[in-house]
Amino acid sequence: MVAISATLKDTTVVVVVEVSAGVSSGVIIGAFIRMTFSDFESGNKGESKDMIEVLKVSKSSNMQSMDAVVQKKYPIYLKDIARGEENIQIPLVNEYESLELPNFLYIKSNMVHKDAHVDFSLARISDGNFCAECYGDCLSSDLPCACAAETLGEFAYTKEGLLKENFLDECIAMNLEPKTKHFYYCEVCPLQNDLHQKLKKTKRCKGHLTRKFIKECWSKCGCSRKCKNRVVQQGIQVPLQVYGTPEGKGWGIRSVNALKKGTFVCEYVGEIVTNQELYERNKERVAKQEKHTYPVLLDADWGSERILKDEEALCLDATEFGNAGRFINHRCYDANLIEIPVEVETPDHHYYHVAFFTTKDIEPMEELTWVILLSTT
Repeated sequence: MVAISATLKDTTVVVVVEVSAGVSSGVIIGAFIRMTFSDFESGNKGESKDMIEVLKVSKSSNMQSMDAVVQKKYPIYLKDIARGEENIQIPLVNEYESLELPNFLYIKSNMVHKDAHVDFSLARISDGNFCAECYGDCLSSDLPCACAAETLGEFAYTKEGLLKENFLDECIAMNLEPKTKHFYYCEVCPLQNDLHQKLKKTKRCKGHLTRKFIKECWSKCGCSRKCKNRVVQQGIQVPLQVYGTPEGKGWGIRSVNALKKGTFVCEYVGEIVTNQELYERNKERVAKQEKHTYPVLLDADWGSERILKDEEALCLDATEFGNAGRFINHRCYDANLIEIPVEVETPDHHYYHVAFFTTKDIEPMEELTWVILLSTT
């Protein structure tokens, strides 16, 4: 069996084809990833063309004949896993034959599931939540605007686009000592309620970490799109690479260049779903023996309400739709990224952007990792 990239009408997919030695036909037996045909290239630019063999895939009951390119040797190189969605290309490199190509559709922004309640209406943003009188760059003003109220009257960013060190260090400290100082508990926890609802039992909340929010300027503000208080919404600006890790952790992501402490790397993007919907999805995935899921709980402000409605208990599910953030591996305590909730389109903290920033200076080609508090799930 070999992995191929193939065109079908106007659509291109990567599929697995069963091919016998010395023949020029095969049978499609499963799809792995949706990519453009031009994205699939050999990893070593200096290798001869004979490492790639062009095959004609035979007809099946639901697919027409197509030309296919078969990658017989490693490494595999995809020049842009984002398919042009991001500001810069994000290549994928794999030197390990046992790794399967990731099966998901790349999206740049979060998508709202039909059952999730997320209101992006400009009318919901009150006068105290935007800076109508500002113009140009808010960080160049002598006085902080209304958007700095979330961070106690001071902007979280420097004029260079980095997180201010004192703000970042406070966020890191909250992660290091979560249960002693920064945990809160739901009166009726949506997580425990879903797990035990069929048994008609309630279970004590395991706790959720309080996090510091950043409020960015947005469309209703008078400042320009180049305002320095608009960092996360500008998208990925640093060169990243998805790669097969040598330690057997599967796929990971690393920075191509050196990064300064406090640099915004990327968001965690996925489907915005309710906790109940995620619970049902996970049951189906377990039944199908699917190994990998990619959920993140949006619980940074659950402490403001003791009881949440189901449509307000939200998660990001990047299993089928996601961005580069889904490739960030977890570490216990010495991760070099931290997730920080960022408010952009709505002051409703049931939904926010999950933004990753560096916690220290990063070396070129260093893997990017983050700490996830598994005890909260």
